[in-house]
Amino acid sequence: MELAKKKCVPCESGTPPLEEKKINEFLKEIPGWKLKDGHLYKKLKFADFSESIKFVNSIAGIAESEGHHPDFCVHYDKVEIEIWTHAINGLSENDFILAAKIDKASGK
Repeated sequence: MELAKKKCVPCESGTPPLEEKKINEFLKEIPGWKLKDGHLYKKLKFADFSESIKFVNSIAGIAESEGHHPDFCVHYDKVEIEIWTHAINGLSENDFILAAKIDKASGK
């Protein structure tokens, strides 16, 4: 099933993070994302600050509906996004689902 069509499910403490093989499989489904310090990471460029903020607001809505929240940082016309599952201190399928939904919403 396409990641963007899936729904994030609660992840409990004690659930093991994804193994490297599965992480690499999922990375193929979300082009442009990379690993940074064990987190999913993507940097996007926009026309200006206003467009950056519009994008952040749109992903905030997605994150709320999925119950899974990324970290982001706005640098005028750039937005950096980091996603990982805090409860397991690693990556879960939810992280890849959220990344795919962000990509779909942004068109980038």
